[in-house]
Amino acid sequence: MKIRKGDEVIVIAGKDKGATGKVLRVDLRAERVVVEGVNLITKNIKADQQRAGKESGRVTVEAPLHVSNVALVEDGKPVRAGYRFNDDGTKVRISRRSGKEI
Repeated sequence: MKIRKGDEVIVIAGKDKGATGKVLRVDLRAERVVVEGVNLITKNIKADQQRAGKESGRVTVEAPLHVSNVALVEDGKPVRAGYRFNDDGTKVRISRRSGKEI
């Protein structure tokens, strides 16, 4: 998967198309990412009886998106990512649009 935690991405499909945000979590097995402020859902939570202070109520949280519905952002535009090996042998991600390292 070419998208990692901390990357700036744009949503290219779905109800939040055009929204940008930072990747908070990546699930490699399910090929899903959680993006900050995107794909918000409302969850009903119960009061936790073991720990005092936790109250019940409704909480808005980010739900995972499939990785095919997001793209890396460079200068506000979606870009595809590729790989290149440096002279010292390290593998780095590059932008297919400009060739710069991500």
